[in-house]
Amino acid sequence: MPIQFCFHPEKAVEAAAMLLKAHDKPMRYLGLLKMLYIADRIALERMEQPITGDRYVSMDYGPVLSGVYDLIKGTPTGSALPLWSKFISPPSEKLVSLLSDPGNADLCEEEEEILQQVYQDFGHLDPFDVAEWTHDLPEWQDPQGSAIPIAVKDILENVGKSKDEIGEIQQEASREAHLDKVLNG
Repeated sequence: MPIQFCFHPEKAVEAAAMLLKAHDKPMRYLGLLKMLYIADRIALERMEQPITGDRYVSMDYGPVLSGVYDLIKGTPTGSALPLWSKFISPPSEKLVSLLSDPGNADLCEEEEEILQQVYQDFGHLDPFDVAEWTHDLPEWQDPQGSAIPIAVKDILENVGKSKDEIGEIQQEASREAHLDKVLNG
């Protein structure tokens, strides 16, 4: 059974907002998508769970959080689009900006530190250079104009998690999904 975390739109919005605040001007959404993927990947390595809980796909410009990409494009993702649209602008000339600050109540301190570090490492770079850098991540496959799902298990293996650790992460993700279904229908 594949590992799938629950998508947390509030955390996705807060994480995007942190990166946009750090940038202090409109940002190419390609750069935002790359940094959010890198942050989720680091969180999987350090915390054994992602920040956003989104699904990952390989696209021409590297790995992408598919739900966040849909939100940027204005495509409904569950009930997350109104929340996203309240805080993050629709793209204009491939740039997005922060409309208002959602705060960071849903992010833990370690997630905030990861996002700050990712921005420090990648925020000043050309997004196309960051996309090129992500092509070297072992889980990325060239989709040749399409999109190929990236399994969380592959990311976990590539960041050095053992089979036992991956099994425990899978059990925790399943428990979280079950609890989320019970609480939210």
